[in-house]
Amino acid sequence: MSQPMRPYFLPISRLAEQPYSQILGYPKASRTQIRSRISELRALKVDGVAFVGPMLIGKTYVLGKGYTGIVVLAKLGGRKVALKIRRTDSPRKSMADETAFLVAANKVNVGPKMIASSRNFLVMEFLDGIKIHDWVGQIHGRKAVKQLKSILRKILLDCQKLDGIGLDHGELSYISKHVIVGKKTTIIDFESSSLERRASNVTSAAQGLYIGSGLAKIIQKTCPVPPKNKIIAALREYKRNQTRESFENILGVLKIRNAT
Repeated sequence: MSQPMRPYFLPISRLAEQPYSQILGYPKASRTQIRSRISELRALKVDGVAFVGPMLIGKTYVLGKGYTGIVVLAKLGGRKVALKIRRTDSPRKSMADETAFLVAANKVNVGPKMIASSRNFLVMEFLDGIKIHDWVGQIHGRKAVKQLKSILRKILLDCQKLDGIGLDHGELSYISKHVIVGKKTTIIDFESSSLERRASNVTSAAQGLYIGSGLAKIIQKTCPVPPKNKIIAALREYKRNQTRESFENILGVLKIRNAT
């Protein structure tokens, strides 16, 4: 069960108390580690943290939980931000790589804006929206198809931008977890990204949106989808030759080239 977003921001000093310390040092941390992390937050000038959101960990609500971090709502200089807390059992030794990937994505206007980071924290723009899987399940009425096509086009355009700079997101085959739809619709969660492997964002995202996934089945109920073999042929051509022309062909096949 989710909790209404009516944030009360706890002072940073209160994070040493239970149950908040469980989130700050999830899944387990010593008192020394907790104190160190509180000092780290102060250095980042984080003013407070609000434990609200759709996910419950123990007795505490958060915005999200992943393999490497917990995301909570925070306040920095009087504005709401998203704070990603590195899990103590994370295979990542710091937030440095994810910070670099987010900075790279931001250069082509993709992803939440990176604000600040340290060894154990990443402070980002707070996106007031919902995951695409939930959004698609909520839209209805005469404008639903137009809205959906516009969002699908925006996602694939962002993916093409990432392909253009050689940044592979790494998780877009499971895209239902990695796009926020709201006032600003964008790709999130760059923790598994790479600037070294071949970027395949468009092909991964298109497969997740249109072929075989649970999200694809929901999309197909709202929006007419071309035959699977035509989509696959267009994606294969783009995979062989990542040109603007081959990308525009994908948009044409999916009938979203002019969706706004």
